[in-house]
Amino acid sequence: MRLTDDMKRVIAEQRLAYVATVCADGTPNLSPKGTAAAWGDDAIVFADIRSPVTVANIARNPAMEINVVDPVSRKGYRFKGKAEVLREGGAFDEMLAFYRARGSRNRIRAIVRMRIERAAPLISPAYDLGQSEAEVRACWNGYWEELRNRG
Repeated sequence: MRLTDDMKRVIAEQRLAYVATVCADGTPNLSPKGTAAAWGDDAIVFADIRSPVTVANIARNPAMEINVVDPVSRKGYRFKGKAEVLREGGAFDEMLAFYRARGSRNRIRAIVRMRIERAAPLISPAYDLGQSEAEVRACWNGYWEELRNRG
């Protein structure tokens, strides 16, 4: 599975991804990751800054899903694949340099890379009602502006 240009755009613009892994007892673990990035044409990476449960889950079971959604357009993607935790070596060093160049000053314990096996679009039911993307964006921009003005 290869990432399309639009998938890469959404990941680059949003950076915030929701990562699902499987806990030891079989229950899901959903964790937001603010460092998501497309890596090449077939992977998504994120930095382990404070992800002990996610990393432990990957060690037991590498199955992972990552969702990235634009909260204004209500569109995004669901990615499924197998993850690996990188703590050293050339690939780790290259990814760490990427995060440092992007401005991350946090302590990065490891980097998780998920090779994409499947991907599917995530699209709000608002589009089923015939709304255009401009209309959906206007609605949600108004909502977020109202929230900002309350504070």
